[in-house]
Amino acid sequence: MPLKILIITGLSGSGKSTAIDVMEDAGYYCVDNMPVALLPKFLEMPFERSREISGLAFVMDAREKNFIAQHQTVFDVLRAAGHRLEIIFLEASTQALLSRYSQTRRHHPMGGGANLEEVIQHEREQLAPLRAKADHIIDSSTFSVHQLKAAMREWIRSDDLPRMQIHVVSFGFKYGQQPSADLLVDVRFLANPYFQPELKALDGESSRVRDFVLSDPNSQAFIEKYQALLDFLIPLYELEGKAYLTIAVGCTGGHHRSVAISRCLFEHIRSQGRDVEITHRDIGRQPRKTLTPSGPPEQSAD
Repeated sequence: MPLKILIITGLSGSGKSTAIDVMEDAGYYCVDNMPVALLPKFLEMPFERSREISGLAFVMDAREKNFIAQHQTVFDVLRAAGHRLEIIFLEASTQALLSRYSQTRRHHPMGGGANLEEVIQHEREQLAPLRAKADHIIDSSTFSVHQLKAAMREWIRSDDLPRMQIHVVSFGFKYGQQPSADLLVDVRFLANPYFQPELKALDGESSRVRDFVLSDPNSQAFIEKYQALLDFLIPLYELEGKAYLTIAVGCTGGHHRSVAISRCLFEHIRSQGRDVEITHRDIGRQPRKTLTPSGPPEQSAD
C-alpha cells in the first residue's frame, strides 16, 4: 500500500528531534536515526496499525555514515513503488549552532576532536546536495523550541494536526482549588442558591438552580465577557501547540453556581465544534457540618 513518508533531515543541532515530536503528535509513526538502507525493508514489516496513522516520519542525517551516499538510490526505489516521499530540511546559522552546543554541552555527532566550527561547516557541505532536493527548508536560527514547533505545524496539513482537548471543571474552593487548572475563575460574587430553601438541596444541573444563577444581573455580563476571552485565547493556545486546556470554575462548595456557569461555558465551546468535556468535581460531596456555640451542627453554605 502506498504510504506518506516524511524524511526529516538537516544539520545536527537544528531541531530535528523537536520536529519529529511534532510529527508524532500529528499521528505519524516516527523513527529516529534508522539506517537509510533499512527503510525499504521496514516498509515491508507489519508494523503496529492498531490506530489510524497519518504517515511515517524518519529522522535521517549524517550521523549515519552511509546516509549521504545511499539516500538517493533508496528514495528513488520508494518513489518508484508509489510511495509519497517528502524531504524536510532543517538548518541554522553556524553561530546559532555554536551557541546551542555550548548551552547543551553535547558533542557534535561528527565532531571527534576537531574544531566545532569546522565540523559544522563540513556537515553543511556534505548535506548541500540533499538540501537542494528538499521539499521544504526551515531555518531555525532564531527559533525557540515553541517557535520551531509552530513552524512545523504550519507545514503539516491542518487535518493531520491533533485537536486540543478542553476540559471544563467546576469545583468548590472549600475542598481546594483544581490543581490542573490552566484558567481559573471565581464565581462566588454571584447570588447563592444555597440560601433559597427551595433550591438548597438541588444542584447547578437543575434547571431551577440554573435559571436562578443566570437571573443574577451580573451573570450574563460575566458569561459574555468570559466567553469572549475564551474565544480569543483558545485559538492562540492551539497555535502554540497546547495539547490540553483545563478551565476551572469555582464557587464555595462546587454545588450550585460553579456547576451552572461551567455548563454554560461547556455548551458555548462545544457549539464551536471543539473537543470539550465537563466534570463537576465536587457536586456529589456532602456539605460539611460545623458546630455552633448555641445550637446543633449547621451545614456550611455553598
